[in-house]
Amino acid sequence: MSQPSAHTLPTRPDPTEPLRELSADLATGPDGLSQREAARRLAVYGPNEVRARSRTSLGAELARQVTHPLALLLWTAMALAFVAGIPVLAGAIGAVIVVNAAFAILQEREAERAVEALARYLPEQARVIRDGEPRVVEARVLVPGDVIGLEEGDKVPADARLTRGAIEVDLSMLTGESVPAEREASPALPGVPLLQEPDMVFSGTTCTAGEARAVVFATGSRTELGRVAALSQRDRPERSPLEQQVKRVAWLIAAVATAMGAVFLVAGVAVGLPLTDALVFAIGLLVANVPEGLLPIITLALAAGVRSLARQGAVVKRLSAVETLGSTDVVCTDKTGTLTRNAMRLHATWTPGDGTAAGPATRALADAVTQCTTATRDADGAVTGDPTEVALVLGAGELGADTDLEARDARRVALYRFDPRLRLMSVLTTAPGGRRVLITKGAPEAVLSRTRTGPDAPEHRTARAEADRMARLGMRVLAVATRDLPPGGAPPRRADAERELEPLGLVGLYDPPRPEVAAAVRRCHEAGVRIHVVTGDNGATAAAVAREVGIGVPRLRLVAESEKVTDDELDELLGGGGDAEVIFARSSPETKLKVADTLRSHGHVVAMTGDGVNDAPALHRAHIGVAMGRSGTDVAREAATMVLTDDDFATIVTAIEQGRRVYDNVRKFIVYIFAHLTPEVVPFLVFALSAGAVPLPLTVLQILAIDLGTETLPALALGRERSEPGIMARPPRRRTQAVISRDMLVRSWGYLGSVSAVLALGAFFYVLWRAGWQHGAPTEPGRPLHDAYVTATTATFAAIVTCQIGTAFAARTEHASLREVGLLTNPLLLAGIAFELAFTAALVYLPPLQHLFGTAPLPPDVVAIVMVFPVLVWGTDELRRRYRRRRAR
Repeated sequence: MSQPSAHTLPTRPDPTEPLRELSADLATGPDGLSQREAARRLAVYGPNEVRARSRTSLGAELARQVTHPLALLLWTAMALAFVAGIPVLAGAIGAVIVVNAAFAILQEREAERAVEALARYLPEQARVIRDGEPRVVEARVLVPGDVIGLEEGDKVPADARLTRGAIEVDLSMLTGESVPAEREASPALPGVPLLQEPDMVFSGTTCTAGEARAVVFATGSRTELGRVAALSQRDRPERSPLEQQVKRVAWLIAAVATAMGAVFLVAGVAVGLPLTDALVFAIGLLVANVPEGLLPIITLALAAGVRSLARQGAVVKRLSAVETLGSTDVVCTDKTGTLTRNAMRLHATWTPGDGTAAGPATRALADAVTQCTTATRDADGAVTGDPTEVALVLGAGELGADTDLEARDARRVALYRFDPRLRLMSVLTTAPGGRRVLITKGAPEAVLSRTRTGPDAPEHRTARAEADRMARLGMRVLAVATRDLPPGGAPPRRADAERELEPLGLVGLYDPPRPEVAAAVRRCHEAGVRIHVVTGDNGATAAAVAREVGIGVPRLRLVAESEKVTDDELDELLGGGGDAEVIFARSSPETKLKVADTLRSHGHVVAMTGDGVNDAPALHRAHIGVAMGRSGTDVAREAATMVLTDDDFATIVTAIEQGRRVYDNVRKFIVYIFAHLTPEVVPFLVFALSAGAVPLPLTVLQILAIDLGTETLPALALGRERSEPGIMARPPRRRTQAVISRDMLVRSWGYLGSVSAVLALGAFFYVLWRAGWQHGAPTEPGRPLHDAYVTATTATFAAIVTCQIGTAFAARTEHASLREVGLLTNPLLLAGIAFELAFTAALVYLPPLQHLFGTAPLPPDVVAIVMVFPVLVWGTDELRRRYRRRRAR
């Protein structure tokens, strides 16, 4: 065969073809490759390593943040401030740009590290045959065609096929199976999934026993591990709906602010305003229209949600995911350990003679079950090993069986480990009197097909019916059978031993549901969230557990062999607006990926649980990948968006509620922030429309003091607001639903903002008129009315601040009355308002700040007037909400 050319892309040969043909395709033999040929192939195939996609550089991220539409608007305002000769204002605006960019970059640098975690599974060195001689090389220089040696304790460095010997391999990172799999040099089996081929080993898995040689057929990205890595980084994490919508709103605000600034700049000059005044006016419009604190406050609110979830057992790795949780409408969950306790117990037995009653036959069944296990006792006497076998030993002991595991091992002659293809495990042991007895346990259909009387005997039909009944009750059912063998060693072939068996009975193992899951499922249904179960377990068992916890309301559909389901069938099961919940039984990690893709294609927002390495692509593909913190692998935890520290399904529901609460709170503080744009813009419009006859009621620096000083802490406190009543009794919001709706803008700009603007201008004119000002009277420095004018702008500033307080209380609830949520139930808001008042008092009464911000002390009567404004703003909005509630009823 011709060697691979460096000018063509090497392809992976079919690893299941006969070994002679595979070796020919790889141009290799028992002596391996020559060093020269290996070097040439390394240049063609590349190094044997999992490669991470290059990340965005810090410079590129910074460039993206400083060209955000809000940032562009602020750059414009800063440039205008320099032109107008106001360097202090320009510096303040520049600081806002830096703060916003820093918050965004810190958030986005929390990159996913799944590929790096995958790379940790690869060994640093490997034993290889080169030029007919064994040697140790770096694992990264292995190439297809290399012959490698494997023995107990080695990590498999590449995908390979055994050519000699036999080993046991821990495949749990790829398959989730906790029991080591036997691998031996033998012909491939037709129709068997690659991971179950009896002579295949895979990169990153661990050899737990035995010794063998193997020929490498795939390295680097062409291995199973590399395939997982490629799928895991197939798509960059997409921006959340909140991020997308905030950016759209930012462009809208930028367009409106720029247009208003340009129009009124021209209008100001046209009506005779000096150019400097017109520029100040344009800057004021820009700064007043831009909610400078919006981006950092959203970031901090999401961070608060992350911290709250962490205290409740859910570690969220990407801030925007908190908001995405709120729109989740489908949860795809594992069964074992998530819905159930992962604490298997022997729950029921059945014997042909005694049925389900305890008797001699049941005791014989319990003794046989104990013998046919590999569980051991640790130094403290506790039974350890595979959870199924631990449960069998403990349950058999309760039935009176001898559970001396050391004596069990001493009597053992041969062990045939569990084979997932045969679905059997057997032991050959010495019985009292020196008899040799083979004991087999496994899937009922597999055991009964090897009995002496055949699978169609009447007693076997009874046993199968009983097994089906136990499975429908949620139990994992195993059949146990025995066979007397003549004295001597074990039969030469396993198939010669596991035949002509005599059934002893059935055992039913039960992993009870977590007690809190049923309530969590009920809350999901009330919230309009559907739940699908994707499990490798038996369909009847999974369906029983699902029904017990309430999954499948109003309809439950079962896919018994989910690996065989087609894309069209998945579309029919998961598409549209059907109300059925589905169990995908006997599923593989690839099934999870197909389910996630199908749900996404139908517009659903998906949360997907997983714990194995092969689950990483599905966790990455789902909107919210949920990894298990206790039982999951490092790769699953790195690929996931959220990690459950308690592996509990109920925590997912808590996270969905938290996501809805955070989303609602984001809307609340957007209403709060936007409500102040109107009273900030209106003074500039009054100034422009009067052609300067009415002096500017508010300065640009006072606007910045409001946007970045007084409003920030109350806005953050609104981000911590408790959930409104009934938050989990409403359906999930559509992913396309705008976070900033028309009703919100009407409420903030048109209602709360208008009331605040009228009150603020009322305070301004009250101070001027009291001082004797008349329309058009000059108020410049050196004029008699200048001090009154400074006091009047201070009154406008203080009025807007006190209106903020009323807006904050009004924004705490969108529909309910404030009485329902409680006046004093948000202590952070009360603290924020206290700071707001203290900050305002400092700007108004401290001389250094007076000089910087252009303020003056307020007379007592003005203070008394503006202190009434919070009640007026909140009270009018409370009346509006009461009217809306009555109209809705």
